[in-house]
Amino acid sequence: MTQLHKTGPKWIMYSSMGLELGLSIVVGFLIGSWLDKWLGTEPWLLLVFGIAGIIAGYRSIFRLVKRVQADSESGQENDSPSSS
Repeated sequence: MTQLHKTGPKWIMYSSMGLELGLSIVVGFLIGSWLDKWLGTEPWLLLVFGIAGIIAGYRSIFRLVKRVQADSESGQENDSPSSS
């Protein structure tokens, strides 16, 4: 019987990177566009929220990569035989 890693299969984590980046950007632009139409401030809020979405997407990917690296390092420590 195979055991899944405590955070799930790694391919799920890798495949979610693009989805998180894309959705963050799209949601940022949609919110900015809607606020611009509502407040009549075109294109300023679209740009502000678009940039905020891009930053949020890359921040999310950065955190995910750090988590994968930490899991990989802890897995290597557990796999290596102790020399004591």
